[in-house]
Amino acid sequence: MTATSKPAGDVLAAAARRAGLNPAGAVLIRDGSNLMYRLVGGCVARIGPAGTEKAAEFQIEAARWLAGTGINSVAVLDDIAQPVVVHDRPVTWWRELPAHRPASPAELGGILRLLHRLEPPAHPVLRMFDPFAGVAGRIAAARHLPDYDRAWLAHQVGVLRERLQRERTRHSPTVIHGDAWQNNVAVLADGKPVLLDLEHVSLGDRDWDLIPLAADFADFVRVSRSDYRDFATAYGRDVTTAASFRTFADIQELRWATFVLAKGATSTDAAREASHRIACLRGEIPKPWTWNAF
Repeated sequence: MTATSKPAGDVLAAAARRAGLNPAGAVLIRDGSNLMYRLVGGCVARIGPAGTEKAAEFQIEAARWLAGTGINSVAVLDDIAQPVVVHDRPVTWWRELPAHRPASPAELGGILRLLHRLEPPAHPVLRMFDPFAGVAGRIAAARHLPDYDRAWLAHQVGVLRERLQRERTRHSPTVIHGDAWQNNVAVLADGKPVLLDLEHVSLGDRDWDLIPLAADFADFVRVSRSDYRDFATAYGRDVTTAASFRTFADIQELRWATFVLAKGATSTDAAREASHRIACLRGEIPKPWTWNAF
């Protein structure tokens, strides 16, 4: 077993010891590219993939910056040096949220409107949002896909890059969340919305934060007309009427389609879902589409 393949429980235990915390009784609450554990005493540990120390440092800095802006976000434990790196995996420590629920479309629109009005901070320095980040790598690594599927996806990346260059909007870059969907905003019992998952906070066209829910409405019918109207009203803009909407939505849907590629190497269900999504993007399956969550 290599250092980077150490079980997450071992990483958590070693990191907790260094931080002066007790990992006994820790409960896994999220199993994804980042693992999250709830510890006794109101603390949450977030374990990132190997080699992502810089990304973990950025999330800590972004949370501390947002804490001074008036926008509520997930809060770090400030009395612990962050991050703690064990076997090349960064571990960060966060305050556990009280009881909460995902945001409604209107609540998501409202907090995005506030976020997009912020002046970019001097620190941390926000990178420019790249909507294609990771996409080419996921396609190239998907050796389980037929060659013609990988070739088509790679070609589609080039097509969409060209379209994006032609159809850039005139919006000045603003602070964006970068992964704005309802589950990334927790609403507390008192109605207070709290931003989660800050790793993609960046500078970019504000419409990137509006596209996921708009695409759900327009192409998947996962959002009702009334809910989408509430979202657009709360934000103050209906992005589906923008000239660049189709290009932005096509890019977002390509990202969603390639997300399941890595899982398809070991999961028959994921491989089947990836093929279905590619068929949708090719136009072989009419809209509205139905995609299973992974």
